[in-house]
Amino acid sequence: MVDKLALLIPEIILFIGTCIVMVVGLSPSAGARNQCWLITAVSLLFAGIAAGLGPEPAGALLPGMTSFGKGLTAVVGIMLVLMMPGTVDRREEEKIRLGGKFDPLRLTRAEFYAFILFSLTGLMLTASADTLIWLFLALELTSLPTYVMVTISSRRDKAQEAGVKYFFLGALGAATFLYGFAMLYGGTGTVRLDEIRQVIAEGGMNNLTVLGLVLSLVGIFFKIAAVPMHFYTADVYQGAASSVTAFLAFVPKTAGFLAILLLCAAAGWDQIGPAGDATALAEPLRYLIGITAAVTMTIGNVLAWKQRSVKRMLAYSSIAHSGYMLVGVLAGPGNGTIWSSGIAAVLFYLAVYGIGNAGAFAALASIEKIGKDGEAEEVDDIDDLKGLHRSNPVAAWVMALSAASLLGIPPLLGFFGKLPLFAAGVRAGEIPLIVILGLNSAIAAFYYLRLIKAPLLDDPATDDSQASASPFAVRLFAGVVSAGGVVVVAIASGALMSAATTAGQLNDSSAPPAEATQERGSDHGEDHADSGEIESIERVASR
Repeated sequence: MVDKLALLIPEIILFIGTCIVMVVGLSPSAGARNQCWLITAVSLLFAGIAAGLGPEPAGALLPGMTSFGKGLTAVVGIMLVLMMPGTVDRREEEKIRLGGKFDPLRLTRAEFYAFILFSLTGLMLTASADTLIWLFLALELTSLPTYVMVTISSRRDKAQEAGVKYFFLGALGAATFLYGFAMLYGGTGTVRLDEIRQVIAEGGMNNLTVLGLVLSLVGIFFKIAAVPMHFYTADVYQGAASSVTAFLAFVPKTAGFLAILLLCAAAGWDQIGPAGDATALAEPLRYLIGITAAVTMTIGNVLAWKQRSVKRMLAYSSIAHSGYMLVGVLAGPGNGTIWSSGIAAVLFYLAVYGIGNAGAFAALASIEKIGKDGEAEEVDDIDDLKGLHRSNPVAAWVMALSAASLLGIPPLLGFFGKLPLFAAGVRAGEIPLIVILGLNSAIAAFYYLRLIKAPLLDDPATDDSQASASPFAVRLFAGVVSAGGVVVVAIASGALMSAATTAGQLNDSSAPPAEATQERGSDHGEDHADSGEIESIERVASR
């Protein structure tokens, strides 16, 4: 119990920060309320330090992923929090400043920042999950606050519509993977991930286990916005405020991929691969992930072509990036280097994507224009970015560098993020997927180059279309930090690659016995369904 509490110190710090921000956010003092974002960022900073100094979980399938995932959550989370000032309560705070009555019931700042910390706490818990129950609760703690964040992020009807759509489709995804978890328990007789791995290693997969894994992955595909669970993405991204959209693009997606890696480590990577190494997933899972990867990256990039809304463009871009990372999932563990390990490539790419994506949305959040109702609103149309180098050159360069990194133009960080995915896919023999990945990277150049050309090279579409800087300068600072990251981290990417490689190593103590592995390799998994089903039924009955 003491060891488990030691692992939860980062989450405990975030919970303490949540309690503080809920009280400070309701303070009658405007100066105190304005510190909510700072308290949130400081909580994440201390949580990240605690994660780096904390122990590795004993018996975890991916022990290094715990500290890596929590550290990544803290670093990118701080950048996301820097975009949040002014997202909620802007009109109410202005009324109070002009002499209006303070009414805590009309302010949502305390709840908004509390939801941010709750969601990030769920993401950290996902990184250290060791049972199906823990994993389910962590995923839902990550997602549930975001439904409310989307709804209250803007006073416009689009935000409410987006929140409702996101909630109902999210409930469908949660029900799907929860049902898959139940079937996985029924097929193996345990909810512990390490025990599930051992059961499958000893007796193979029965039909119930395979169906449970398939349903679990399909449900989690909602979190990563993979086809066919992607339909909500563009509408929700466009309806929410830019800062909240940036949060959605990273936090649920990262939680989803961490969950997928844990499930695959528990249930698939002990099979014999095409080259004779223990890296391949079971065939039903290989087909599911491979087809989903190809369709997801293609649909995402093709639909992004036709968008004039920058948020919708980045939404479909987010879908495509999920397809890229699924190639790494399919590649599996490798021989301990990032150039052969698909797990390490996915973890590294999550960091690369998080940094670049934050910069693109920070650039959007840092500029605004006057809407038809006379109130300031965030820009969204691609024409709003034209001529940005004249009015706000810093925001223009932030958008250009972030888009270039997401595209993968060397020598920016995004280029180094894609290389391990290609290398791991080639090592695993997934040549058709690698070809599709390369073609999609070329397709993506069309719309990413638009995001580079419009702010840096184009003149304003009309005289009155030029956007002005947001009064919340910290948003632009977040963009500068992100844009600097795609340059500076690229130079020192070796350290991050090394950390991702360590995080992506499977626990040797949970590996299947060598004799069982060789036996499965010789008979190619025949007769697994019958024997595995009989053993799992006997195990459940004995319990």
